[in-house]
Amino acid sequence: MRVLYAGSFDPITCGHFDLIKRCSELFDDVLVTVFNNTSKKYMFTCEERVELVKGAVKHLKNVTVDSSSEMVANYCKKNDIRIIIRGLRALSDYEYELGMSAYNKFLNENLETFFMVASPEYSFVSSSGVKEIAMYDEKFKELVPENVAELLLKKLGR
Repeated sequence: MRVLYAGSFDPITCGHFDLIKRCSELFDDVLVTVFNNTSKKYMFTCEERVELVKGAVKHLKNVTVDSSSEMVANYCKKNDIRIIIRGLRALSDYEYELGMSAYNKFLNENLETFFMVASPEYSFVSSSGVKEIAMYDEKFKELVPENVAELLLKKLGR
């Protein structure tokens, strides 16, 4: 069965990678899609984010990477996907994701959302937090896949 793990991945973190790896062990085909929301301001271009995700998952044989600027529900219709995987770190994530799940179901009645709880060691990790730490401290490297650290430092002019 094919599942979608969607996000902006600006940049991909070890928390994202952990969920992707766990999905790859549970499902036959995992499609990781970098969504580009034109109302958001990103540090990395969509193309850079796709390359960072590809670099992080290259050894996972049943994981493919794509990008899109359309609505998730429509993307799933077009790609015959019935399950979206969403990660939960905290109660606030659940509240947000519950609403998004309802919208997606409204737009695509065949779509189901599966929630996966973040591994405890990554329950605090967010892309925005990683970018903030990276401005001041090298310790951020423990929170991102190896291929991300160098480009993040370059983007920050460090």
